[in-house]
Amino acid sequence: MTQKYAAPLVAPRMEVIEDWIDYNGHMNMAFYNMVFDKAVDALFLELGISEDYVANHLASVFTAEIHVTYAQELALHDPIKVTCQLLDFDAKRIHLFLEMYHAEEGYLAATMEQIGIHVSMESRRSAAMPDWVMAELAALREAHAALPVKPQVGRVIGIPKKSSKGSPPASAEAATS
Repeated sequence: MTQKYAAPLVAPRMEVIEDWIDYNGHMNMAFYNMVFDKAVDALFLELGISEDYVANHLASVFTAEIHVTYAQELALHDPIKVTCQLLDFDAKRIHLFLEMYHAEEGYLAATMEQIGIHVSMESRRSAAMPDWVMAELAALREAHAALPVKPQVGRVIGIPKKSSKGSPPASAEAATS
């Protein structure tokens, strides 16, 4: 049986342009987010929930939360490949994981984990997705079921604290100072 969706989905290839380069000589972090956003747009187009969906169904998917990790730099004219994996969904939410690669050298440049919320454009509040969208997401989840969950999924941001014997935890030290 042929799967309807690729595992993972691959967004249209992009290339780092001069406007995306910052004073450090690499792609600025804001443009990593933009590239990931364009890749999500490509996924939503495949699912049938793109710009036409907003106009015809008065609903959309808004980003509720993202977590981006940066692994290796991208530079001017580097080709970009972004893959997208559906991790989970329910009636109102979509949980995605995207990876950005140098399209020729193959190294991982960045990852993004995202929660999207399905929203009524009339009320501007969360709303259940129609059955046909749920069916598309179910087909995508089936196609992605065998993909491994990457170590960046669910990662928490913070600075791990080292403890030594006899020293109170960092939070206790802060509370007493």
